[in-house]
Amino acid sequence: MRKVADCRDFPSEMDCTLTISGEEGEVLDAAVDHAVSVHGHTRSPELREQIRGMLKDDVPQHA
Repeated sequence: MRKVADCRDFPSEMDCTLTISGEEGEVLDAAVDHAVSVHGHTRSPELREQIRGMLKDDVPQHA
């Protein structure tokens, strides 16, 4: 199942609205990269697990 990481669900001082969706591993890698490069977090196994725990299932939108 596809997963979603939505910055609006994470505590942030910059009101980031980025949403990343795809296969879990891809989303997790991209979300960690984003958290480090944009939000200034330190890359660590703990950060990765924190983000993994906040991923949600991607609910398909029907037109």
